[in-house]
Parts: sequence; C-alpha cells; structure tokens
Amino acid sequence: MLNWIQCLTVNQRKAMSKVRITQIRSAINRPERQKLTLKALGIQKLNRPKEHEATPQILGMIEKVKHLLKVEEIKE
Repeated sequence: MLNWIQCLTVNQRKAMSKVRITQIRSAINRPERQKLTLKALGIQKLNRPKEHEATPQILGMIEKVKHLLKVEEIKE
C-alpha cells in the first residue's frame, strides 16, 4: 500500500509548498526517538497545528510519526 507522499509526482511535490501538522495521539509510552521527532517538528501539545515547508527532511520526519499526526496540505 502506498502512502500519500509516494503517490505524489515530482511536480506535485514541488507545487505542495506547505503542510499543516497536528498531533492527534499522545506521545506517552512511545520510543524516545519518536518524542524527539515531535519536538523537532515543533509539536508541543495535542490539537495545536503547526505549519512547515514541505521539504524532504520535514516529510521524512512526518513519515516516522505519521501514526500520531494529522497532516493537511496547504495550497497557496
């Protein structure tokens, strides 16, 4: 099964300039690495959205903790 990042073509990835991420599940009882990834993304509390540029680094971090997040594309 392909995830939404893999389904995008190269042109669509370039057109997608920003993503809004919101933590929807708790980081309690998660590995320390996942907690640090959330911290690196700027996520501090549940249900507080944070906007980021859709760089490969950010998309990679999102992929590692996607089970804890809700991700929305922001088209400008």
